[in-house]
Amino acid sequence: MTHSPAANALHLVSIGRASEALAILRSAGDRGDVDAIMQLAVWHLAGDVVARDLVQARALLARAVSIGHVDAALMEIALTANGSGGTPDWPGAVSLLRTAARADPVALGQLTLLDAMAIDAAGAPTALPVPETLSETPDVIRFPRLLTAAECAHLAGVAAAMLEPARVIDPRTGRWIAHPIRTSDGTAIGPAREDLVVRAINRRIAAASGTDIGQGEPLTVLRYRPGQQYRLHLDTIQDAANQRVATVLVYLNEGYGGGETHFPAGNLTITPRGGDAIVFRTLTTDGAIDQSSRHAGLPVTHGAKWLATRWIRADPIDPWTIS
Repeated sequence: MTHSPAANALHLVSIGRASEALAILRSAGDRGDVDAIMQLAVWHLAGDVVARDLVQARALLARAVSIGHVDAALMEIALTANGSGGTPDWPGAVSLLRTAARADPVALGQLTLLDAMAIDAAGAPTALPVPETLSETPDVIRFPRLLTAAECAHLAGVAAAMLEPARVIDPRTGRWIAHPIRTSDGTAIGPAREDLVVRAINRRIAAASGTDIGQGEPLTVLRYRPGQQYRLHLDTIQDAANQRVATVLVYLNEGYGGGETHFPAGNLTITPRGGDAIVFRTLTTDGAIDQSSRHAGLPVTHGAKWLATRWIRADPIDPWTIS
């Protein structure tokens, strides 16, 4: 049985023959094999088989799109908007999405959600819900219905196929490891999957937290099933040079049992409601870790709780290094 060049290349990589795999893909790409071109683009984005090269990845994606690769078109749109391998270009990304939506129902669905948003020409929100102060110590505010039900469903849909047991950054190595105290499934929506709906939501989260979008880690979506929880913890990272200064939690659904967010220091227990966002500060005004921000996601008793989390750093980050 004859396998495609992309399949052959993946097999060769699995047995440690990456240079041969690259030669096969490059040769096939030169002949116009769109799957080979797409695989090369993915490898240049991932940076494992070859060194990460976002500019080269963008060029390869553009070639794949010109041949008609649908997934390449959606990825190119995401990278155009967030500026990976180039300058962020929201209007250009929207134009590409409108073109893709003519033939791709997934792109059309994203465009429909985008057109319903109150955003400006740069994708930033033109209005936010009136915030409610829930606590001063810890500093916790709520933005009721920051997201619509359709937007919440979109985030869950983007994340669903990528869910895996929760992870955390190891402060000693800076790498992701299995989470010792959070028993949920989750995934980070990295820049290659940050479609325009997700990008606009991240802009809204930045506005709600009073920060720049570049300070936010990739949006993480979590699913808690019965018995799963996030035990009492701080969101800060031990000895981090670029510390987390705030957390934004967005509840994506309701109608399940348990799953409240609890801050013992403020005797504050928040019952989740779909679309609501909670913003709290993790550092004090003098830059120390705010111990009062210690919180827990209480166990879910029935149903499934879906939550989106964005951790905000003091300074802009490179999302490719932690996604």
